[in-house]
Amino acid sequence: MNPSDVIAVLQWWSVLFVLGLGFVPLTFRLFDSFFDKGYIFSKLIGMLLTGYLMFVLGVLHLVPFTTVAIMSVFLVLAVGSFFILPAKWKTLFALKRFWFIFVCEEILFLCALFLWAFIHSYAPDIHGLEKYMDYGFVNSFLRSEYLPAKDMWFTPFAINYYYFGHLLTAMLTKLSGISSTITFNLMLSTIFAFCFTQTFSIGANLYTFLRTNERVSVLKRTLTGVLTACLVTLAGNLHIVYAFFKPYKTDNPVPFWQLQFAPFDFPNNSYWYPNATRFIDHTIHEFPIYSWVVADLHGHVLDIPFVLLILALFLSLIIAHTQPKLEDDQSDENIVNKTFQVHPLLLLFIGLLLACMYMTNAWDGAIYLLLAVLVLVYIHGLKIPFYKKRLGKEEDDGVEIIRKNEPKKRLWKPKEWQVIWGRDLLLSILMITAGFFIFTTPYNINFKPFVSGIGVLCMPDFLNSIGKIGPFLFEADHCQRSLWWQLLILYGFFYFFVVIFAIQILRSKRQTPTDVFVLLLIILATFLIIVPEFFYVKDIYPAHYRANTMFKMVFQAFILLSISTGYIIVKTFSEMQLRDGRPLNRIKELAFFITTLLIVSLVLTYPYLAVKSYYGDFKMYKGLDGLTYLKTLYPADYEGIAWLNDNVTGQPVILEAQGDSYTDYGRVSANTGLPTVLGWTVHEWLWRGSYSIPSPRIEQIKTLYETSNTQTASSLLKQYNVEYVFIGTMEYQKYPNLNEAKFQQLGKIVFQKDNTKIYKLN
Repeated sequence: MNPSDVIAVLQWWSVLFVLGLGFVPLTFRLFDSFFDKGYIFSKLIGMLLTGYLMFVLGVLHLVPFTTVAIMSVFLVLAVGSFFILPAKWKTLFALKRFWFIFVCEEILFLCALFLWAFIHSYAPDIHGLEKYMDYGFVNSFLRSEYLPAKDMWFTPFAINYYYFGHLLTAMLTKLSGISSTITFNLMLSTIFAFCFTQTFSIGANLYTFLRTNERVSVLKRTLTGVLTACLVTLAGNLHIVYAFFKPYKTDNPVPFWQLQFAPFDFPNNSYWYPNATRFIDHTIHEFPIYSWVVADLHGHVLDIPFVLLILALFLSLIIAHTQPKLEDDQSDENIVNKTFQVHPLLLLFIGLLLACMYMTNAWDGAIYLLLAVLVLVYIHGLKIPFYKKRLGKEEDDGVEIIRKNEPKKRLWKPKEWQVIWGRDLLLSILMITAGFFIFTTPYNINFKPFVSGIGVLCMPDFLNSIGKIGPFLFEADHCQRSLWWQLLILYGFFYFFVVIFAIQILRSKRQTPTDVFVLLLIILATFLIIVPEFFYVKDIYPAHYRANTMFKMVFQAFILLSISTGYIIVKTFSEMQLRDGRPLNRIKELAFFITTLLIVSLVLTYPYLAVKSYYGDFKMYKGLDGLTYLKTLYPADYEGIAWLNDNVTGQPVILEAQGDSYTDYGRVSANTGLPTVLGWTVHEWLWRGSYSIPSPRIEQIKTLYETSNTQTASSLLKQYNVEYVFIGTMEYQKYPNLNEAKFQQLGKIVFQKDNTKIYKLN
């Protein structure tokens, strides 16, 4: 990396370090049972709390979205975090024995950040796929005085999408003082670093809690953390086996055993790495390493650190509640008066975290609310014996009643302890749910969901004729199902270990808390894989109607199963070491070791092929500036965009050519954050819920560029409050009859480079 890029990475990291340092006390309180005190999560907690409070204050127009305001909010919250700790300085001083662990995790984070920043520097272009959309959101936030930010592709409306992660990116950009052309790539590298280090912490702590009654080997704990981190962050699926066979037609996948075996062609140029994420027809089933490679700063990527944070929090909760103290409690307080097994403030924090997840990637809020319920059911279930013991009502199964002229009958009622247990559980769930809805209110004020129901797959014809019952849709010819061998390719790696784990659970007389945690992850992941085979959430895509449903669900399933697999591998090896040395046991141990080594090596081969392909064998270093491609592709337009960024403040409306999604149209608004009349039409169709909303603007923009009638143009320009008109390469291509004379009458040229001009209207 060149020196300027190295400085940018260090400058960016220093902001994250300070954010984390301010919330170390709160993090230590949340993860007191972790061997590393959850240190690596402090950065994310600092980002989340500072960003959310800035968001609320911005929506209420109480505080502008400025660097000074962000720093002030951070300082107030950081001081509050310190006073959460009991014994304050004494507690912090006692943590000095953990300094080596903290330093090691910080170095690991910095190395991961540098690694992926270095990889990005070979293909930093903010260009292609949905990068324009993500980058436009970030730039719109950077230009916003108050929140929410304006939709850069549909003036004068606010963004109607899941944008909290983009808000955090803009916040870090302001704090670091680095251009968004660089921080776009730095944020992607940061999420990679978060993913690797957070899963390292989760994996290492799972091993620590697994060996809770023994002296924990630091080496084994570290190796477990690294294994878990590699599986979540770098692993692909078993589709990689196709690299050892002759290629199939992308649109017509077949079982690999029907192809010609060609092991000596590996690694070969015929293997196309995106096929691993489009293996099932008309669907999407991505995983983190694919997202790192293609480098879209999209909601499902931005939410990965939050997902790992809430998983770590649930693990910490389960561990904290598996050693009840009630038996030794000599106080007069009865357990039935202790309504919440989890502290109400912690329940509200979970609600806040789920709300931020929803605002970043809506599906994740619902998915992990379900997991929160499962965790609470387990935690409250642990206390059932103590409810029984204190109440002394174990035999109160029911009562007999006799009414006049009626036969005697038994009227059943729940045991008293069941009523109280159910009440306490329900109150805890309601507190999280209430917190979730309260914390999402500032977002929901300006957000309109763009789904229109839940589709049911493969329904009988008579139901298809009904069309809709409540939220459920019955659409004719909507019967896509995954084939068994496709599911085997995508998830067979994980379920090989899940089956082993299930056998261990069935044979064991007692499950450890870590077993329960992993079991909950597996149950949820399996549910997420099954659901898209029967239901889909209705959007605007006719042929790919279950694509988004599968995408958002199985992406999370991959993360959950990867964490589970790391734990199962280590647990299995640990149990094998406890067996005697009989030949049969040795054979089983050797067979498991060889099989594990083989298939883990297979899935970890994916990043080699994917990164190598996308980043051009690392032959051309470009740096971290994501806008340099414009200098080559549209050099004069690049100069015009740079002029706008340097000379135009606020968010005046700019007119540019309208075009289809995933094209270079919308380049000016995306690269400046200035709102335009209409950008990517299909995206706006999705966000606004109807094609009839954005479509009239298509002809209006064409009229603006091509009409020679000054009055007509002036009327439309005033309708959308247009202040600047951009005429460049895409405008000349889109509108061959472009008439420039009227703009000369309505304004003046403020920028010109070759054929690219910018008019400022009077």
